[in-house]
Amino acid sequence: MSRYSILVVDDSPTDRHFLSELLLTHGYQVTAVDNGEAALAQIKKNPPHLVIMDVVMPGQNGFQATREISRNPATQALPIIICSSKNQETDRIWGMRQGARDFMVKPVDQTALLQKIAALLSHVSPS
Repeated sequence: MSRYSILVVDDSPTDRHFLSELLLTHGYQVTAVDNGEAALAQIKKNPPHLVIMDVVMPGQNGFQATREISRNPATQALPIIICSSKNQETDRIWGMRQGARDFMVKPVDQTALLQKIAALLSHVSPS
């Protein structure tokens, strides 16, 4: 069975677990890492179909990792959804300017997140 793979990037074990379980329950393959550097290494090693990215993390934050992914010709087509506790309009705008395709505020609405993922993956072939 072909399935989409999603990389969850969040330094909170609780949020990583919540998102991973939600995605696994809906048939996605999930890899989870706890920081931006690990996300970049994972993407290089085994590129996912989509990334869910937190912003506030130690080391490289989510805005920086998103910018690096979206500016790299090898990964620029990779859709990124930022899921963050940062809820200011300026945060959303900045995230989108870094290359995110969408921005959601935590706690995320599960149905809305799944709809956004499905919409972004509708243009991607599963492997």
